Amino acid sequence: MDEDIAKLFELMEISFRDFEDAMPEKPKLVRKSYGEVYRFQEKDIYQAIIQKLAHAQSTLRAALVLLERGFVHEQGALQRVLDEANEDILFLVYAVTNDSITELHEKFLDSFWEEEFNDSGDPLTSEQKRPMVSRKKIRAYIARIEGVDLDPSRGAELARTMNKAYSGFVHGASPHIMDKYGGYPPRFHIKGMLGTPRIDEHASDLWNYMYRTFISHILVAKALGAGRHVEIMTKYLRRFEENAGKDYGPNA
Repeated sequence: MDEDIAKLFELMEISFRDFEDAMPEKPKLVRKSYGEVYRFQEKDIYQAIIQKLAHAQSTLRAALVLLERGFVHEQGALQRVLDEANEDILFLVYAVTNDSITELHEKFLDSFWEEEFNDSGDPLTSEQKRPMVSRKKIRAYIARIEGVDLDPSRGAELARTMNKAYSGFVHGASPHIMDKYGGYPPRFHIKGMLGTPRIDEHASDLWNYMYRTFISHILVAKALGAGRHVEIMTKYLRRFEENAGKDYGPNA
């Protein structure tokens, strides 16, 4: 891990721990039919944002571990998870910073907080009916709030296309599986792909997910009113771009 990436993860961890420690209400240990588990009691939008951010940072760290060990196909599957995690963060944060909690947000949160099993704890009698908000509606909302230069429907379609490209890693589409095939003699690489051209390709790809997840931390800091974190992370974001030879401008 190079110095810039190590610093990026350090700042994400520091900021997340501060966000977590500043929460007025912490999860409480409650008893369910299947054992004791931690749960938030208030179930507000800020608690949902913190959980989504924990999910995103942990998944990003896991994707990096897979890259370092050459399991780039599996890294791609986690990047699909990151696509949705970062979209969810934007969707929730914008309700706080740019808009208000809409009916769509309320439906999303109802689904988010729903338990997997009923009070019996029996998976055979539990009918999980989580009413998921469609990804299309979430992307359309984000595009509308961001006021992208493209029309919002095109912005949402671009996000859908990118997400679809990674679904092949999750669902095991043939073109994605065949990325594991090659060498002399050609064979399937089932123990990782270290030493192949795929590593550099996927390292470059993961940089984008690091960048996007770091931005999610900045946006959460804004939603929580953590101005000092916004200042520090925004400054580092510019350095991260410059050292990678990229320039996304002040409104990236």
